[in-house]
Amino acid sequence: DTSLAEVNSFSPSMPISPSSMINQYKFEDEPELRDLFITVDDPESHITAIETFITYRVVTKTSRGEFDSSEYEVRRRYQDFLWLKSKLEEAHPTLIIPPLPEKFIMKGMVERFSDEFIETRRKALHKFLNRIADHPTLTFNEDFKIFLTAQAWELSSHKKQGPGLLSRMGQTVRAVASSVRGGGVKNRPEMFTEMNDYVETFSQKINVLDKIAHRIYKEEREYFNEMKEYGPIHTLWSASEEDIADSLKGVASCIDKCCKATEKRMAGLSENLLPILHEYVLYSEILMGVLKRRDQIQGELDSRADALANKKTEKDLFSEEIGKLEDKVECANNALKADWDRWKQNMQCDMRSTFTNMAENNLHYYEE
Repeated sequence: DTSLAEVNSFSPSMPISPSSMINQYKFEDEPELRDLFITVDDPESHITAIETFITYRVVTKTSRGEFDSSEYEVRRRYQDFLWLKSKLEEAHPTLIIPPLPEKFIMKGMVERFSDEFIETRRKALHKFLNRIADHPTLTFNEDFKIFLTAQAWELSSHKKQGPGLLSRMGQTVRAVASSVRGGGVKNRPEMFTEMNDYVETFSQKINVLDKIAHRIYKEEREYFNEMKEYGPIHTLWSASEEDIADSLKGVASCIDKCCKATEKRMAGLSENLLPILHEYVLYSEILMGVLKRRDQIQGELDSRADALANKKTEKDLFSEEIGKLEDKVECANNALKADWDRWKQNMQCDMRSTFTNMAENNLHYYEE
């Protein structure tokens, strides 16, 4: 694995051409034939007396036997996506659930319900569902299937059902969480401590990258807006200076070309770099939550083991409960281990692809 420190170094043996760099980083394992394809498109505004909201069309095509049809088309609003995410977290507390875009736009980039905001959100929701579809465990979740196939009234009815067994188990975990928050987990395996340290460092670095990328975009936009004014000024100036008219028109034409190149570069930043960095900022928060939930499950086992050591009676009852908790901790650990390796590989591929693409875009920009 590439360490975070190594990311900052440059190897002279690496190919110089961005195209060959991109070609160097291909998935080693070609993905298996997919049997579930999901598209999120066609945003539609709904205005009622109480609220204004957007729904998106979710089209699913599949060859899986557990689906009654090969194609489904439903409309979903943001709250439905939130419900799905919470159900996945409830059913799989130590799996890394993909992030959803925040409910309200941050950093004042665009206004809510503007075309740009809606399109940015549509892309993020599309990626969210496809990341779940590509996940070896989450893709077979029953609530995910209901989300993709149920009509609006059926989904509404399903949402009204009470919390399931896993939710009640989750409440038990939260009840003992206070004992965990104190001095940390006593018997946490070393690998999860290392994961915790990695996530803390990753979170700091990805947040810095996110801030720098937004600053670069803001500076580019200011530069672009200034250039847009300078072009017409030189054209007007040429009309009153016959001797240097051709030179001034040449400068105006040059500024216009620079404007177009800068606009293309800004589009590359806003479409390719900013969304990926922000997605991994959200991932860092999700990873912290997953590690906390793993610790809470471990904490529940530790507290029961302490209670058993202090009790002289009811040993059989406690022993049976501890056996179940040990199984639960082992399942949680194994789920997180497998998902961690998968997430890390995806993250490294995404980062390599994003930054090599950005390098190539920058080269094209300076050439132009």
